[in-house]
Amino acid sequence: MNRLVIVGASLAGLRAAESARRTGFDGTITLIGAESHLPYDRPPLSKAYLDDTEPEIPFYRGRGELAELNIDLRLGRSATGLDTSARTVEIGDDTVEYDALVIATGASARTLPGAERLAGVHTLRTLDDARAVRAALDAGARTVVIGAGFIGSEVASAARKRGLPVTILEALPTPLVRAVGPAMGTACAALHAANGTELRCDTAVSALEGNGSVERVRLSDGTAIGADLVVVGVGADPNTDWLNGSGLTVDNGIVCDATLAAAPGVYAAGDVARWHNPAFDRLMRLEHWTSAQEQGALAARNALDPANAQPYSAIPYFWSDWYDSRIQFAGIPAGTEFELFGSVGAGRLLALYGDGERLVGALALNRQPDIMKLRALIAKRTPWAAALDFAADRAAAWPVAVSRGFAGVRSGSC
Repeated sequence: MNRLVIVGASLAGLRAAESARRTGFDGTITLIGAESHLPYDRPPLSKAYLDDTEPEIPFYRGRGELAELNIDLRLGRSATGLDTSARTVEIGDDTVEYDALVIATGASARTLPGAERLAGVHTLRTLDDARAVRAALDAGARTVVIGAGFIGSEVASAARKRGLPVTILEALPTPLVRAVGPAMGTACAALHAANGTELRCDTAVSALEGNGSVERVRLSDGTAIGADLVVVGVGADPNTDWLNGSGLTVDNGIVCDATLAAAPGVYAAGDVARWHNPAFDRLMRLEHWTSAQEQGALAARNALDPANAQPYSAIPYFWSDWYDSRIQFAGIPAGTEFELFGSVGAGRLLALYGDGERLVGALALNRQPDIMKLRALIAKRTPWAAALDFAADRAAAWPVAVSRGFAGVRSGSC
């Protein structure tokens, strides 16, 4: 096996290349990336890059460091086709042959009809997006965020840190239901009110209006909100269109087995991979930094040594910074049991999710050491009662008294 091709030059793709070299692979590595930029870190784009006085571009490695990996780097070029029988990847008129292939093409942010004709309307997925959003915030833009997810909430936080007016519009009655469940979606929403952000839930957008540049967001009830900057944060779709006719199974991502294999010699990693996670015995597709780097490294090892391929059994983990708070989540927001320790008002909380027998998920507000321990307990399939005891002991050590229970956030609208 002499030729490893990696399609996608972000976190998962770079980690795949690094992993291949660490395992001793001395063949050709071709790294194909649609963006012209060197591989860079995406989470800071909606966090430090928007907030810092003099933000640094979060490149993972400089060109010299990438050269040390001896990579055939092809940036600014998108893969356009895959032939799994001939083992070739098409890049426009060019063809690249592979013995092993890792697909890490990520996902693209969804947008809204009419957004492309108005300046001042952006998604926040790429470095170029972040530069445009930051420039608008620095200019004092009246900001409207469409979608109360984590990216949109981080943009709102950046606007409020500048003292700018910002409104978040959410189509659902409760934000973040898929990510953290209805109870904690309502609880997290309280952070917006506490920091002067207007959050309107159960609110639909009918049009973006303006003469060349966005001037207002028209709502379905006929009212309008003035805006100089609109950031659309309504989710992302996996980049799989180029795989039409490849023979791979594509269904909300590239469908893979537990080892991240999608076909003989073909593995997927990162946002584009939908794999069978043995930890929860279900198909999952995650858009998290942690899973992208772990999957990228494992996919390369498995692709180069398929006879000894290892499963990717993982406890999902992600974090988000809102205002002066850090929200962290581990596991899945599922099950029939829920218990809350602390509150948003107190500035710290732990929320546990159980399926009746075991701990399956946990959310923490400003409790980083606790969430990492809870992630380990989820991996160990810790019984629900034991998880409750752990959380109660941790909460008892907090410097201020905390409440325990649902604290009025079991469900509801924002």
